[in-house]
Amino acid sequence: MTIKVIVVDDQAMVRAGFAALLDAQPDMEVVGEAENGARAIEISHSRHPDVVVMDVRMPVLNGIDTTRQLMHPPADVGHVPRVLMLTTFDIDDYVYEAIRAGASGFLLKDALPADLVSAVRVVAGGEALLAPTVTRRMIEHFARSAPPRQTTAPRLAALTEREREVLVVVAQGLSNSEIAGALFISEQTVKSHVSRIIGKLGVRDRVQAVIAAYECGLVSATGA
Repeated sequence: MTIKVIVVDDQAMVRAGFAALLDAQPDMEVVGEAENGARAIEISHSRHPDVVVMDVRMPVLNGIDTTRQLMHPPADVGHVPRVLMLTTFDIDDYVYEAIRAGASGFLLKDALPADLVSAVRVVAGGEALLAPTVTRRMIEHFARSAPPRQTTAPRLAALTEREREVLVVVAQGLSNSEIAGALFISEQTVKSHVSRIIGKLGVRDRVQAVIAAYECGLVSATGA
């Protein structure tokens, strides 16, 4: 199955470079390019991409506001793409707002070309992705601004003890294979747990589950 992609960046050379890289992949097709968020929304509504690769800082409409609108399309459009955000700054406060807006992944612009290609595939496959440095910064952010711990929060009530345990290590930034090793279970079992956690919390993906874990007080930057 071909992954349809839109590339959004206000710098023409950057946009063209990303588009050329992705369009050269045998399983991807770049169906549009946009220089700002407003144009990206127009293209997305008409061409229904699977993934929108988008810069955070842009004129007219920035990446955060664009993501919010893409997550809530008009009824006659219906299609909701997955958004992979790109930024030059791993400490950018936009990271947190973009993730809350519904972005499924966050990658630094200086990542290797292979990392970008892999990230698009991960996001298109329904997973969520954060660059390791972004994960660390997000944890630091919650250390400064997270609300008081409330481990009995209603959102967590539906989780089993094992699912809470898995969510804690997911929030620490571990991959499925790392979680499997840490908890002495199979990687497939980890995937099943994560899927159930996402469903029970009523969130869109892994990143949103991590946010819920911090906001509900299940974990903190200093540990569970």
